[in-house]
Amino acid sequence: MTSAPLSGLYAPSLSLLTDLYQLTMAYGYWQQGLQDREAVFHLYFRRAPFQGGYAVAAGLAYVVDFLENLHFSDDDLTYLGSLRSAKGAPLFPAEFLAYLKTMEFRCDVDAMPEGTVAFGNEPLLRVRGPLLQAQLIETALLTMVNFQTLIATKATRIREAAGTDTVLEFGLRRAQGPDGGLSASRAAYLGGVDATSNVLAGHLYGIPVKGTHAHSWVMAFEDEETAFTAYARAFPDDSVFLVDTYDTLEGVRHAIKVARQMRAQGHELGGIRLDSGDLAYLSREARELLNEAGFPNVRIVASNDLEENLITSLKLQGAKIDTWGIGTQLVTAYDQPALGGVYKLAALRKADDSGWDFTIKLSEQLAKTSIPGILQVRRYESEKGQPRADMLYNTAEPLPAQLTIVDPLDATRRRAVRPEAPFRELLEPVFRQGKLVQQLPTLAESRARAHREVLALDPSIRRFLNPHTYPVGLEESLNTFRTQLILAKRGV
Repeated sequence: MTSAPLSGLYAPSLSLLTDLYQLTMAYGYWQQGLQDREAVFHLYFRRAPFQGGYAVAAGLAYVVDFLENLHFSDDDLTYLGSLRSAKGAPLFPAEFLAYLKTMEFRCDVDAMPEGTVAFGNEPLLRVRGPLLQAQLIETALLTMVNFQTLIATKATRIREAAGTDTVLEFGLRRAQGPDGGLSASRAAYLGGVDATSNVLAGHLYGIPVKGTHAHSWVMAFEDEETAFTAYARAFPDDSVFLVDTYDTLEGVRHAIKVARQMRAQGHELGGIRLDSGDLAYLSREARELLNEAGFPNVRIVASNDLEENLITSLKLQGAKIDTWGIGTQLVTAYDQPALGGVYKLAALRKADDSGWDFTIKLSEQLAKTSIPGILQVRRYESEKGQPRADMLYNTAEPLPAQLTIVDPLDATRRRAVRPEAPFRELLEPVFRQGKLVQQLPTLAESRARAHREVLALDPSIRRFLNPHTYPVGLEESLNTFRTQLILAKRGV
């Protein structure tokens, strides 16, 4: 297993993993002499995915690997030098390419650890440093964090529906290409699945790998019983038979017959898999056949476009399924294909270095108006560690003695904070001046964090249908300043 989740797979230089406009803006900053002006950006999403009540932060390990290896290779620069303007001139002058060649990453990065529960408008990452560099990394950070956060969140929902049952990720063949498959396997494991069928993900990330066989295995033999017998001979202690190639319940009977032969030779059948039909009815019938035959411990694995709502429904119907194989619906994040995370400039150091100019992006929709400042997220918790409310505040300004949290969409909704209320700060230092300053947790540790944090949420926030809105607001003085800035920008 490699400790480099990104560069261990791809070429060390991924500097061109960006949109062209990041590079054209970088050149513009350089041309105007603004490349080293200190800036602050925040990466966040506005609404939790899947019409749910929360998200689970993921992808930071990719971000760290990317930033540690950020440089422009000779091949990168040769390609950039080949780009042409509309009139055929070089798009980027040689002097700018020479600047990129010697550029060293010097930003500070603070982030929520992977597995942290997050809510709308809360920065998952804060980047502070030279304007050119902080701008240049936007696209790469978004693609890494957006997708893995989306998949990790979907996985926690599936885990919630499955309860203590085993959940397997079977999605590689339906994923959005090789990287989509690998990133999805990693994020799904972080979010709570128990194993993956993706062997490369198992090798790279240390995820347990599991699998059965396909219908083609059964079809390659004269009959189903012969196919099961051959598979049992190959894997006497690891056999799970796919029983729905021809007739599901007859397939179960054939599996039982072979299981008896296996038992006589000192082996036990591990399970059967149902991949089509009425899974509730077939699983109940299969369980009865297996129990009557003396095989109560044979697992019943189900697959076939499963997701959290269908799992919940099947359980309500009394399905006798103890292992869930989740493929397409998980790795493609059905039915929300993108998280919609954004990366917004929130502060610029004044030209005379006397302080900060706090910036804001306006919108006709207040929900899309950004939050100025150098933000931190403070989570207030009960004595038992249950989240109660989150407060965003500007670290560049002193906090008042009496704290009040204000809903950014409705200033009449306010919550006073008890001075003795326990809290923790969610954004933790990751890079300082471009140097990694903390040892990242392992994937298993991040997975444990996600499990712990999701379970700490009130069930009303975790429910799938019309979840309760978790309180997230701005510290009162930040909300007042934001309102004043909006009015000033609009000339009111």
